[in-house]
Amino acid sequence: MEDQEQWREYDFNLDPVSFITIGTQGRPGERTFYLQATQRGNTVSLVIEKEHAIALAASIGRLLASVGADADLDAHDPSGSRMSLLEPLEAAFRVSELGLGVDEENEHVILVAHEGTTDSPGRSARFTASFDQMQALSSHALHVVKQGRPLCPLCGNPIGPESHFCPRANGHIKPEQ
Repeated sequence: MEDQEQWREYDFNLDPVSFITIGTQGRPGERTFYLQATQRGNTVSLVIEKEHAIALAASIGRLLASVGADADLDAHDPSGSRMSLLEPLEAAFRVSELGLGVDEENEHVILVAHEGTTDSPGRSARFTASFDQMQALSSHALHVVKQGRPLCPLCGNPIGPESHFCPRANGHIKPEQ
């Protein structure tokens, strides 16, 4: 576990968070995904990719299962307004990398987000949340991802509002689409 001196290296360090969520703004196909956390009125919003949301949800589930935490994601209602993004929504940075850790003694998950690359490090954020908060985050993230464009049953690519070029259908649009 990191000591207090290392924690000061983060641009944003919310330990523990009072609220953590993933949400979007924009229409399906043009949505921007956000990871957002709050502590004592201080809210930090980060832009993430859809793939980050999917991977984070899966990783949280595996991490909680590995420490024997109740990982029943169906027990959390992901559709409630209690998981909505808080306004005003101003992103501190775009995330390039996420990492998870666990503090088993205090039953917390540590989520670290970094901007930039190894060649060009940018800002970073560290959020510490309870196992229950992270279970709710995982469930809600999957719910948010599913609100996007439907996937083609043949190729798995998103179906756009106008048309869909399906490589498995040799480029032909199926009438049911």
